[in-house]
Amino acid sequence: MFVRIEAKEGKEDEVEDFLRSALDDVMEEEGAVDCYAVKFGPRDFAFFDTFGSEKDRLAHLAGKVGRALLANAPTLLNGMPKIERAEVLAFKEAVVDAL
Repeated sequence: MFVRIEAKEGKEDEVEDFLRSALDDVMEEEGAVDCYAVKFGPRDFAFFDTFGSEKDRLAHLAGKVGRALLANAPTLLNGMPKIERAEVLAFKEAVVDAL
């Protein structure tokens, strides 16, 4: 799932803080496989998430992060989040040893 959001002018730092803090809530979701919060430009952000099943994706949308994003949209965002479904066709999984 790909969710594109645009911060209102002057709200960029708050949106960035929200996206960083959302990771804690996503970590509690059993069905969330991967979660990325990304920044494309000063006001252009997105989430990219993968899930174990459609049920897990729907649970995520109705979960803490989804509810908080929608609740804060009028204050922080230009418009509503744009949710797009994506199918992962290929990926590379890397294993990194901790030092």
